[in-house]
This record gives sequence, C-alpha cells and structure tokens, in this order.
Amino acid sequence: MSGNLSSSGSEPSIAPAPSGGRWRALCRLVAVALHIVRGLCIVYLRLPGMSRQQRHAQVQQWSAELVRRCGVSLQVCGQLASPSNGAGLLLVANHISWLDIEALHAVCFCRFVAKSEVGQWPVVGTLANSAETIYLQRTSRRDTVRVLDGISSSLQAGDVVAVFPEGTTSDGRTLLPFYANLLQAPIDAHAAVQPVALQFFDQAGRISLSPCYIGDDTLLASIWRTLRAQGLVVRVTFGAAQLPAGRTRQQLAQAMQDAVGQMLAPPG
Repeated sequence: MSGNLSSSGSEPSIAPAPSGGRWRALCRLVAVALHIVRGLCIVYLRLPGMSRQQRHAQVQQWSAELVRRCGVSLQVCGQLASPSNGAGLLLVANHISWLDIEALHAVCFCRFVAKSEVGQWPVVGTLANSAETIYLQRTSRRDTVRVLDGISSSLQAGDVVAVFPEGTTSDGRTLLPFYANLLQAPIDAHAAVQPVALQFFDQAGRISLSPCYIGDDTLLASIWRTLRAQGLVVRVTFGAAQLPAGRTRQQLAQAMQDAVGQMLAPPG
C-alpha cells in the first residue's frame, strides 16, 4: 500500500491548529502534573506489594486517567484478540504521538518496545520501567537479537507486547514503511499478530494534528497543543489478528502495514 493514505480515498478533513485555550491548557497541565506525582507514589509505595496482575491493572487505570486529564476521549473500535495456543499477542501499531502508549495502555496492559534512552529519562523512565517496557538499543544489531529473544519469551509466557514498526512518528495521514526485524519474534514464538490503527480527531470529526510529535517538533510543543485543544478523541482500531503461518518477517511486516493502512484510509 502506498504511504500516502489519502490516495486511496477522499482527502481527509484536517482540523486547524488550536487557538486560544491557554487557561484550559494550564488547568489541564496542573491536573496532569498532579497525576504524574500520584503515579510516582504508586510506583514506589504500592506496586511493590501487588501481584503482577494487580500491577498491570494499576498501570491500565493510571493511563486511562492520564488520557482523560489531557482532555482526550478514548474511542475503541474492534476488540483485542484472544491469545491462542497459550501464546501471547503482538500488537503492531502506527505511531503518531507521545499519547499513543497511554491510549493503548488504557485499553489493555501491554509491554512496549522502546528505545533504550527512554529508560534513562527522569520521571518518564521510572514510569516506563514500572510498565515492564522492553528497551532496544537501536544502533546495535547484537541488542536487537537480545530484544527479539526477550519479546519471544514474553509472548511464549502469554504476554501482550506492542511495537511501533515505523521506527518513528508520523502524522497519521501517511504511513511510513514498517521495519521487519521485530516481527521475527511472533514467528519464533508461534504467536498471533494484530494490527492496530491510532488516529486523533477533533470534536467535529476532523483529523487533528495537535498531538503529533514529528520532524523538528518538540515534545513540549506537542503537549501544549494537545492540552489547548478542545474535544480531542483518540481512536484505537483493532484489526483482525493473524498467525505468522509460515511467512517471513518481511511478508508479515508488509501484511501488517497493509492492514493498518486500510484502517487509517478515509472512506470513499
């Protein structure tokens, strides 16, 4: 499928950049900051005494509340596939925003694969560690092998793991090529793979670029635009799960790219 999604249907309506809303953004910023402090307290004071299942539920609840405090509503289309044969499930999603992880966590707990630098970031690293994030040193082929083994083991244990195979963020209107390396893990683990499409809309149903974090954009600018926007909706669409079924990782990556692209394409 072409990376330009608008070529497969009518041109999508794009919401204008938010104007005004500074007081709304400031109020939300305070609410988010307090929620992050609460999250750190949970990590240090409550999670150590919880079972793994309870920790996962706590992460899911915290993420759902963070999305809400950002002024974003969650819309889910389709449903998470049920793991088969005792194996887990690999979610393969497009990547738009810093909110993507929290939106997916709000639907279900999943172990994310992230660049190794995230684990060293203040506050963010602490929260990511508590969510059992799998870290990848992207410049090291040897580390890719280690991470593949880790993902395969996690899938064999019945976990849900999520990856963003574009390798970076896009604006939701275009889909970058999917890298195939991490798709070897479900092949090795005989686990199902499920495509997931993430999209942000404004209250009029137009595609919103406010939460995007791409190119020369800064994280703070993206956060501020998101907090200023009114009526944002993040839509999480689950496609049909597929088994590797003898395919190579390249074939599986292309199948996932096609599936996500079809879910993102505007009707018409």
